Amino acid sequence: MLSMEVLAAGLFALALLHTFCAKLFERLAHRSTRHAGLFHLLGEVEVVFGFWAFVLVATMALVQGGSEAIAYAESLQYTEPLFVFVIMVVAASRPVLLTVERLVNGLARLAPVRTVVTQVWLCLALVPLIGSFITEPAAMTLAALLMAPLVFNTAMPERLKYAALGVLFVNVSIGGTLTAFAAPPVLMVAATWNWDSTFMASTFGWRACVAVLINASVMTALLSRHLADAPAAPAPADAATVPLTVRAIHLAFLAGVVLFAHHPVIFLGLFLFFLGFTQAYAHYQSPLILKEGLLVGFFLAGLVVLGGMQQWWLQPIVGSLQPTALFFGALGLTALTDNAALTYLGSLIAGMTDASKYALVAGAVAGGGLTVIANAPNPAGVALLRKGFVDESIGAGGLLLGALPPTAIAALAFLL
Repeated sequence: MLSMEVLAAGLFALALLHTFCAKLFERLAHRSTRHAGLFHLLGEVEVVFGFWAFVLVATMALVQGGSEAIAYAESLQYTEPLFVFVIMVVAASRPVLLTVERLVNGLARLAPVRTVVTQVWLCLALVPLIGSFITEPAAMTLAALLMAPLVFNTAMPERLKYAALGVLFVNVSIGGTLTAFAAPPVLMVAATWNWDSTFMASTFGWRACVAVLINASVMTALLSRHLADAPAAPAPADAATVPLTVRAIHLAFLAGVVLFAHHPVIFLGLFLFFLGFTQAYAHYQSPLILKEGLLVGFFLAGLVVLGGMQQWWLQPIVGSLQPTALFFGALGLTALTDNAALTYLGSLIAGMTDASKYALVAGAVAGGGLTVIANAPNPAGVALLRKGFVDESIGAGGLLLGALPPTAIAALAFLL
C-alpha cells in the first residue's frame, strides 16, 4: 500500500501538470457550449492548487481517517495566503494606486525619452525594488495594474507580453532582497540565521539591483517600438478629487498591514477597518479587487496544503548538495515549489555553512519567476494581467520561456 507521502507527491505532480494545461482548458471552454463552465473553472490557474489540495485532504481522509485529515489541515500556517489577499486589495485601492501612478508619471516626465517608455522602465525597475519596503506582493500588485494598459494589451505581440511578464516576475522576486522582511524566502531564514537588513543589502541587495536594472533596461528597449500603439494608463475622471487626507489614510493602512504582516489577527483587523473606511468614503474609491485577491489566497493556501507533505523528498536534496550545486538545485527546484517553502526547509538543516546558506537563498530568489508557483506574488500578477493574453489565460510554457533570460541575468549577478 502506498504511503500518504508518496500519494501526496503524486498529487503535487498532477497539480504541477495541471498548471501547464490551464491554457488548454481555457481553449476548450471557448469551443465547448455544454461544459464551458467546467473547462473555464479548470483553466483558472488560481484554482489549480486549491482544487488538488481538496483532493489531497479527501484522499487522506479515506486512507488515514477524517480526524487525521482535519488535524493535518489545521496544523498548517495560512498567514502568507491571508496576507497576500489583504495586501493585494489594499495596494490596489484607487488612492494608493493613484499615488504611485503619479509618482511614476512625474519621474517619467523628467526623463529625456518618451514618457510611456520611461513609465514601463520604472514599473519594471523602480516598483520591484520598492517591494523591499512595501513587500513583494504589494509591489507585484502595483506594477501589474500600472503596466496592464501599457504593455498587456491587444496591440502588443504575445511573445513580448510573455517576455515582459517573465521580467516582472523575476525582478519582483529578486527586488525584495534589499531588506530582511519583504521577500518570503528571505523571511523564512532571516531570524534563524541572524540575517538583518544591513546584511541583506550588502550581500544580496546590490547584486539584485544590478540584475533588476539590466533586465528592465533590455526589456524596455525591446518593448519601446511597440509602445506607441499602447495608450498610457488613463486616470479616472474624478481622480483629482481624491483628497490628500484620503490618500494618506490608505497609505497608513498599507503601512500597518506591512508592519504586522506576520500577525494575521492584527492585519485582518486593520483590513476590516479599511473595508469600513472604503464604504464610508465610497465616492473616492474604485471597486476593490476582492475576487482576484480571494482567488490568489485560495491558490496559495492550496500550495501550503500540498507543499506541507513534500518535505520528505525536498529536504534530503537540499541538505546533500555543495554550494554551487545547491545554487542551481535551488534555482531549479523553485520552479516546482514555492521558494519560501524551499528556504524554510533549508533553515531546518543544522550545520549549514555560510556559503550554502547564501547559495540556497540566492538560487531560490533567482528562480522565483520561472513558474506561477515559484514565488508567492506571482499568482497575483497572473490574476491581474491574464486578461491581456490570448484566451485570457497565461500559459506555463510561455511564462517559463519568457522568464529564462532574466533568470540567467539574476543568476549571473548572484554568482559573480
